[in-house]
Amino acid sequence: MSTTQSERLRELLEPLVTSQGLDLEEIAVDSVGRKRVLRVVVDSDTGADLDRIADVSRVLSAKLDETDAMGAGAYDLEVGTPGAERALTEHRHYVRATDRLVKFQLHEGGELVARVLAVDEEGLDLEVPGVKGRRPTARRLAFPDIAKARVQVEFSRKDSEQSATNDKKENDKKEEEA
Repeated sequence: MSTTQSERLRELLEPLVTSQGLDLEEIAVDSVGRKRVLRVVVDSDTGADLDRIADVSRVLSAKLDETDAMGAGAYDLEVGTPGAERALTEHRHYVRATDRLVKFQLHEGGELVARVLAVDEEGLDLEVPGVKGRRPTARRLAFPDIAKARVQVEFSRKDSEQSATNDKKENDKKEEEA
């Protein structure tokens, strides 16, 4: 996709996405066989459920139908959210990754896997998991030190499981008292 087409599509679609309370994260036009696919990635601080995705898809589709931004050829429109292991490239991405486990590639070399605790304009406060029974440690990481960052998928998290267990015990105790 040429830069001018990408810029035109962004200029056309971004206000519509924003009007739906979402951020336009990415636009890509790919050829799949004889068809073209316009992929639009949206997100927000509170996430985007299927209803919001469907609403923005309808709005974008209507606007694209009334313009020639995609040209005369057939294309499919796909609207979705970033994947579970999204790359963090903007400040808002780091904010949205608060309390998530992130793998960092550092400019100085090496990797760091840590949980994002807080984000400010200069960088991140992290919790680095302890190894072999050691306690987690706190670390500050400045944005200029980060070459790449990607959210990691966690299938189970001990403190979340412990919290859920404690909540269930509290609820059971309240029910017994009532």
